[in-house]
Amino acid sequence: MRTGVFLAARIGSRRLPRKALLPLDGMTILEAAMRALRQVEAGVYALLTDAASAPEFRTLAGAGGFELFEGPEEDVLGRYCLAARAFGVERIVRATGDNPLVSPAQTTRLLSLHDSGGFDLSHFLGPPLGTGVEVVEAAALYEAAKRATDPYEREHLTTHLYRNRHRYRVEEAVAPPEWTYSEGIVTVDTDADYRRVQRLFRELYRGVPLETEAVIAWLRRQGA
Repeated sequence: MRTGVFLAARIGSRRLPRKALLPLDGMTILEAAMRALRQVEAGVYALLTDAASAPEFRTLAGAGGFELFEGPEEDVLGRYCLAARAFGVERIVRATGDNPLVSPAQTTRLLSLHDSGGFDLSHFLGPPLGTGVEVVEAAALYEAAKRATDPYEREHLTTHLYRNRHRYRVEEAVAPPEWTYSEGIVTVDTDADYRRVQRLFRELYRGVPLETEAVIAWLRRQGA
């Protein structure tokens, strides 16, 4: 089973433009995500973006060990399907470029859980927002792409699968206690999010990706 780690990012985010390129302890938010995801065993590592953003990301992607793939700007479902076919992957780890604290350990365990259960789509319930990923079968995305006509389902990759659980095997596994802190937020969507994560990296980051236990401990100390 060929697995692809697909990291999606683009320059034109509405709330916080160019957030993937914001500095974070000597690197960018995007580079932090790539460094973490490279610790996950996979056959392909690819940064999925649109044509307008590709020139901004090309050098960073190559330096981070990611291949760059250009696809439709708004049709994210179509972009993922094109990339899955281009790279010949059967299973996808879906991550986003505004999550510099994505967890390699969570991802590895989720891949094992997904594989053992034969699911179409899997994710953990309970970890801080911004530390987790989804694992989804390429075949399920191909079917969703044929059926999904709602623009929202085209823009948001796995929405069609969640809305049609009678058709797809969706696993929402409760995370282990050490990874559970659902009120925590470390995704970067607003300037306030960025300032919080910037402070976290300044206090904790020591050159290797931070894992969820350390993130949760820091958030608890901050009352966040």
